[in-house]
Amino acid sequence: MAQIAQALAPLPPHACRSITFDRGSEFIDWPHLQAEVGTQTWFCEAQLPWQKGAVENANKRLRRWLCRDTDPNSLSQEELRQLCAGLNATPRKRLGFRTPAEVFKTNLLGSGYRREKTLPETEVAFGLARPPFDGEGGPGPA
Repeated sequence: MAQIAQALAPLPPHACRSITFDRGSEFIDWPHLQAEVGTQTWFCEAQLPWQKGAVENANKRLRRWLCRDTDPNSLSQEELRQLCAGLNATPRKRLGFRTPAEVFKTNLLGSGYRREKTLPETEVAFGLARPPFDGEGGPGPA
């Protein structure tokens, strides 16, 4: 839990409002995380993996790079960072074909993922804004 708290500590409170864990024994120290970071913690019910859909989706994506029998403890910190970078740099249909890193950065800076039409002209000029998503797999009408 100390490593999770350390990773979340630099973020503003609105960036880590809650964390959902599965029911693994490795999360037994959740009260310390809640006290240190001030985030609400939740646990999925047993045998209901759809309650943590994002985690299951990430696990599926990780299996593209790692064999199922790979022990995560055998990976170096650099290898773990590369895996995270790969996951966060992969565009998602659900995010309008933006990457999780782009959406997180946009939300962290306060402009919001769904409020692109209100972005200042400077962000549009520097390519920080994307065309509105039409919901059908591509940019909306120009």
